Amino acid sequence: MTAVRPVSPAPGGAVAAKVVSDRAEGEAYVASVCFKHGPPRLLGVELEFTVHYADDLRRPLEADHLARALGPHTPRTLRPDSPAVPLPAGSPLTLEPGGQVEISALPQASLRELAAVVSADLAHLSDLLARHGFVLRDDGIDAHRVPVRLLDTPRYAAMERRFAPMGTGGITMMCSTAGLQVCVDAGEPDTFAARWAAVHALGPPLLALFANSRWHAGRDTGLASARWLAVMETERCRTFAGPSGGDPVASWAERIMDTPLMVVRRDEGPWDAPEDLTFAEWVAGRHAGQVLHRPALADLDYHLTTMFTPVRPHGYLEVRYLDAQPGQRWLHPVALLSALLDQPSTVDKVLEVCAPVADEWELAARAGVADPRLAAVAREVADLGCAALSGTDLTEETVNEISEGVQRLAHAGEGMR
Repeated sequence: MTAVRPVSPAPGGAVAAKVVSDRAEGEAYVASVCFKHGPPRLLGVELEFTVHYADDLRRPLEADHLARALGPHTPRTLRPDSPAVPLPAGSPLTLEPGGQVEISALPQASLRELAAVVSADLAHLSDLLARHGFVLRDDGIDAHRVPVRLLDTPRYAAMERRFAPMGTGGITMMCSTAGLQVCVDAGEPDTFAARWAAVHALGPPLLALFANSRWHAGRDTGLASARWLAVMETERCRTFAGPSGGDPVASWAERIMDTPLMVVRRDEGPWDAPEDLTFAEWVAGRHAGQVLHRPALADLDYHLTTMFTPVRPHGYLEVRYLDAQPGQRWLHPVALLSALLDQPSTVDKVLEVCAPVADEWELAARAGVADPRLAAVAREVADLGCAALSGTDLTEETVNEISEGVQRLAHAGEGMR
């Protein structure tokens, strides 16, 4: 969840080095790189998994063992001299701070193409790790081990120090969680606002429906999604769901400028940021007693990677609220979400159906579909999405499989599981 990825697209050369002159310039830049309008064409997914020794799921990971297993695919956050070769179907491989692996599938033009790419790369990664005595777990949180940071980078070290006084949410999010992130195009200018609102409104019912992180570090948390509650408890300013109405672009740009720095990149020394210094204050020259360079567009791009909101705009929309799913069930929420966003008429219905629980993020994480209101909305969402699956390019067999799986989850409280 916390791996660094480029914003769409990251500036280079002279553009990256350009100093941000004032708040207005910063907001304009954020708006330009985070929101790219056009016909929805592409779909992507990022799958995270905790990695365990097959003979002892509780054993802490050792960096050398994991690097040996991943070989040329080892990310440079673990081995700086690695070639970091993508997986055979093209997906880059990254690592989260606790050693969780992440497959970041390249965007595809159809669900069928995306399924083929992810299935091939997931099979390759699973086989590669199995040959070295590892197994991938597909829970949304590490069910067996306490959170321990494996990656030794300035960013993650500074994050751990920053989050520690706030409680255990930060270290848990960094080192124990595994999510399923769906990436969809922002859409046309005239439909974007509704699409943005729908992606947010779907959050609580879909989070509840696909919650998969109850057990953590050997104990039953009693939570439907201990993973998402850990995210919410990390640092509220960078995790809460902002307003889905009004002008999303202006609201996001303002929020970015008013969010405190999480880290400040330096050539030497720790990356700890001055306490409570926002990006806007950095631009204005208020450095809380520390000597800092003047922020450039590259610094603003990096600041964007420190937001862990339920939906994060990267030019496209990165939906981050779903737990990792068992086996090939990763395709179920991806296909369902894609189908629910496919037609403006369906988007309108989504907004209507989800309105009663649109802000119930904590309730969804704590109770899931055990809550009657969330369960009722989740069933309506499941019905609406399953009906729309016929409009995708998936085979009839796959559509039926997904529909049956989704309906089992939606009616789990009624004895269908």
